[in-house]
Amino acid sequence: MPDTVEPVLITETRGPVRILWMNRPDKLNALDTALTQALIDAMTAADQDDDIRAIVLAGKGRAFCAGADLAEFKHLTPANQHLVLKRADLTCRSQSLMQSLKKPIVSAVQGAAVGGGAGLAIGCDMMVAASNIKFGYPELKHSIVPALVMTGLRRALGRKAAFEMISLGRLIGAEECLALGLANRVVAPDEVLATALAIAEQWAGANPLAMSAAKSLFYRVGELPQEAAMAAGRDVNALMRGFRDATA
Repeated sequence: MPDTVEPVLITETRGPVRILWMNRPDKLNALDTALTQALIDAMTAADQDDDIRAIVLAGKGRAFCAGADLAEFKHLTPANQHLVLKRADLTCRSQSLMQSLKKPIVSAVQGAAVGGGAGLAIGCDMMVAASNIKFGYPELKHSIVPALVMTGLRRALGRKAAFEMISLGRLIGAEECLALGLANRVVAPDEVLATALAIAEQWAGANPLAMSAAKSLFYRVGELPQEAAMAAGRDVNALMRGFRDATA
């Protein structure tokens, strides 16, 4: 009988929480086209499932995600520019999708989280970091520009700290991630998933309409001028009575 092919992404449902497992452990969950597309599809499906109220993003094996699968990029050359652009668009969508989801999402990060993997980790609404993580953006050391992860990092950090990370390519540990505000919790590696699940379960206990509105407003006010941000908050405030009356 032929060997069973393992899926590149595994979904697991625990009550109102959906866990998305990146599943290329032999490649440290490096992001090839198949895994990147699977992530987009799985996050979208979880967001559209009325029975799911929170999402956890994790990686199988000893790493969260080692970034882009460079082996695949050998085939993406100027001679097939359409494939280069298609892959760039896919990566861009995967890096920006998490904050546009209605459902909150937390990353459970252990081992390596570099490049695109670092972008996924901090792209989530919250991040739980294992004490053994190695986090950073080493692309320039490989003569690659961290172009598609730069926006998320720049918005998560101050200018000086963000430029240091992309220009020096230094990998940092969990405590420095916490000090910089990239991580919300630092725990032992064997406690990462349980800690992320506890956060997700607490989210799941909230009114889903209120949670969705709170998340949407949170990201909107970060991009708006003061007056427009206050007006957006006023509009959501007017809807809150309806949230309380709606079925949770």
